Amino acid sequence: MILNRLSLVVLLVSISSGIGMSVSAAQTAAPAVRPGNNALAARGFSELYNADYEPAIRDFTKLQAEYPNDPFSSNYLLAAELFRELNRIGALDTETYSSESFLTSKARRPLDVAAQKRIFDLIARVEALCNARLQSNPGDTDALYARGVARGFRSTYMGMAEKSWLAGIRAALASRRDHERVLELDPSYVDAKMTVGIHNYIIGSLNWAGRAAVALVGVTGNRQKGLDYLREVSRSHGTSSNDGAMALSLFLRREQRYPEALELVGRVSREYPRNYLLAVEYAHLLNAAGHGRDAIAQYRLVLEKGREGKYSTYQPEIAAWGLGVSLRGQHEFEQAAGAFDLVATCRDVEPSLLDRAYVAAGEMYDAIGQREQALARYRKAIASGRDGDPIIAARRHTRRAYHFE
Repeated sequence: MILNRLSLVVLLVSISSGIGMSVSAAQTAAPAVRPGNNALAARGFSELYNADYEPAIRDFTKLQAEYPNDPFSSNYLLAAELFRELNRIGALDTETYSSESFLTSKARRPLDVAAQKRIFDLIARVEALCNARLQSNPGDTDALYARGVARGFRSTYMGMAEKSWLAGIRAALASRRDHERVLELDPSYVDAKMTVGIHNYIIGSLNWAGRAAVALVGVTGNRQKGLDYLREVSRSHGTSSNDGAMALSLFLRREQRYPEALELVGRVSREYPRNYLLAVEYAHLLNAAGHGRDAIAQYRLVLEKGREGKYSTYQPEIAAWGLGVSLRGQHEFEQAAGAFDLVATCRDVEPSLLDRAYVAAGEMYDAIGQREQALARYRKAIASGRDGDPIIAARRHTRRAYHFE
């Protein structure tokens, strides 16, 4: 089984791949409840994308009560419950996926058993509603689509929360099969191109051996087709356009096509200004694109807005780490050391990030000739008792001072 950082994007992006509004012209039953035709759904979506999880859950709960037989209303509530729990355990932080340790590392906080039950109960509810509709009409595209969405959410929770990767991938493939069937029945059902596009890009990006391995189970991919599908979704002017834009930006970053990625992330971030992770992702992209000075300004702006309470959720360590990396890239070592030190002052920092921050701060102090300050940071990392590359580097730097190259 091919399982690496690229494979995780299937699960990561699946969080938002199914909560949008279809722009399909064909409807097989009563029109599904969507933000475009229901004010309560529209408000819930705005809250969800702004990371205001509690009000989103309240609104989607009301919506589900009003439309108990509509699988879309249950999927909206499922999305809000899932996002809230993944955010609580620290699984929405892209920094978590910067190394292969995410495959085995534990969540930052224990899983909430009650939240887990709500999530799986909602998945079962959606599947039951969809299966009943499909039994009477196998060509019901809305039911196929909604079932694929719920299966995608199952894959996301299993992979990112439970770390049950194989089960998660099986659920993701089931989601893809549902959405491929939707496109067979109705090629204009643009939302279904989201999951299919993601899978096409990822599988199409694997090496020959990887593609051959997944082909044995009947799964193929085409990288360019994946990008084309996601562009179509992002330009559809429906609610799913933002989901498509974010998925596309992840892959464009990998392709080093930064201007387009920056335009996409900037657009979504401006539309949902209370979403901290969108704002900090824009800063990450600026730095990756070689705009170090602009990235530094963006990270500082994010930290300032966070202190002012302008975000729904706030994890300052993510922006502080990015600021340190950007300052280091500009050879501003003293300020970089301060940014890395800031990471260590934040609450509930993920342990591996904390270790890296101590070591990075130490390296910056070594770079400006403050050896005692550097040693103090290395010793803090070593004192954690953990293993890994940062601890190995810390031990090495205690014997010989770090020199920036």
